[in-house]
Amino acid sequence: MRAGVLIAGVVASLVGAVATEQIRQRAPRATYGNRDLRYATLDDFDGSFQFCRAVFRRASNGDGGTWSADFPRADQNLSVRLSELTKTPVGFHPDGEPRHLLINLADPALSHCPFLMMTEVGALYLDQREAAGLRDYLLKGGFLWADDFWGNFAWEFFENQMRQVLPSKQYPIVDVPLEHPVFHSLMAFSRIPQIPSINFWLGSGGGTSERGPDSATPHARAIYDDHGRIMVFITHNTDFGDSFEREGDSREYFLRFSVEGYGVGVNVLLYSMTH
Repeated sequence: MRAGVLIAGVVASLVGAVATEQIRQRAPRATYGNRDLRYATLDDFDGSFQFCRAVFRRASNGDGGTWSADFPRADQNLSVRLSELTKTPVGFHPDGEPRHLLINLADPALSHCPFLMMTEVGALYLDQREAAGLRDYLLKGGFLWADDFWGNFAWEFFENQMRQVLPSKQYPIVDVPLEHPVFHSLMAFSRIPQIPSINFWLGSGGGTSERGPDSATPHARAIYDDHGRIMVFITHNTDFGDSFEREGDSREYFLRFSVEGYGVGVNVLLYSMTH
């Protein structure tokens, strides 16, 4: 190899490393409780399934919580159920905990995620770098599940942010028909379940619509790529994440909501990895 080519390669590698470090320094803080958590790096990916959760900023004028809703138990529990119900090779730590990851949307590590989850997206805020990173990920074959936001205002807020990622004219948001393979990958569903958070369900005496009449109907919607593949799966007026997170908190809640929640969840995971 000529010296000039070698030097150019080294310089390119150094520039790439510096750029990646700058991206990580500008990323939103991944904090949970009083702890700072680490973002995934390329070294974390080993070819097994690892639940990837997007860390994003919360807009103060939106209608939703933070990126960490249902974290970490939803990530862990859905990974365990996937390993139990399918032959998917799921990544586990030596102590038996699933190897779930936190992702900065502007980081090149995002491209290695087989699946990406966002929750409480009614207050989602994306800057230009994050929108560009998410767009590149989706158009190169990535899959995003956006879940747990309620009512018309939260929908409009989320849609406005997503339009920075994928323009509406080319990539409309449409309802997913119940005959679609995403509802039949492993278990068949004939309806979209409305799953409330366990706290709302207990506090309301068994209610399921967290915004009353404004969120009475659950929706499963999607953005498709140019080949008809779902890139973005959107569950509005329902909270699948809580059905994963809170499975062990109430037997009644588990039987009523978690069984269906896991059925749809595993279907979505299988679809994301086979399409």
